[in-house]
Amino acid sequence: MIHQATAYLKFIRRSKNQHGIHSPFVYQLITQCFYDKKKRKAYQLWRQAKKRLLDDKSIIEVEDFGAGSKVFKSDQRQVKQIAARVGTSFKRAKLLNRVVSYLKCETALELGTSLGLGSLAICLDNPVHLTSLEACPNTLDRAQQLFEELGCQEQIKTVKTDFQSYLDQLSSDQNFDLVFIDGHHSYAATISYFKQLLKHKHNDSVFIFDDIHWSKGMEKAWEEICQSEEVKVSLDTFQWGFVFFRKEQAKEHFRIRV
Repeated sequence: MIHQATAYLKFIRRSKNQHGIHSPFVYQLITQCFYDKKKRKAYQLWRQAKKRLLDDKSIIEVEDFGAGSKVFKSDQRQVKQIAARVGTSFKRAKLLNRVVSYLKCETALELGTSLGLGSLAICLDNPVHLTSLEACPNTLDRAQQLFEELGCQEQIKTVKTDFQSYLDQLSSDQNFDLVFIDGHHSYAATISYFKQLLKHKHNDSVFIFDDIHWSKGMEKAWEEICQSEEVKVSLDTFQWGFVFFRKEQAKEHFRIRV
């Protein structure tokens, strides 16, 4: 927690809004998408979904295959506590929903379904087909139940698997418009997934990395990702990092307050 607080203070000092950004692509992304204040039907649907989880007092056993939790000390957790303390926030859900819409994403991959709030943020009111990976069977079961309740079960394909196993068998001709990496917050795993997923991007793809300032290891991974020759535009919004591969862009890095 101390590391994250220190990292946030550094971010605030260095970050900016749209002013002073000369890249037309990034400027339009920020002004027309990141800072878009218009209401969307998806926002209300998402809030209803989160309320369902916050009202769920059932206890499930969570198998954590990632870097572990800084919040929970036990694997026995109430659904409502997971949703309240580690689930996607409303602000972030709205941003993710807008990004998918603005970029006109049709195919998406999510590494880390959890209870499904990120999945819903991607899919609600967007014509996108999502493949979402989750290794913990109990959280995945609850997420699938939520997708059925909201009528999204046909739009979201869930796969009970660890990320590495899925990526190892993924067809080389499968590309994604959007990849959302929301699990296994460690340096080695993040770098490994990034390198493997490069085979499944195209010129207009976007990769989104969650919790890029979660630890020194995650910050190191984010810095290396930004320096990759494949990455042309990188945006640090503190919690999430966005990378684009547009060959027509000059290589630039931005820290953006959202």
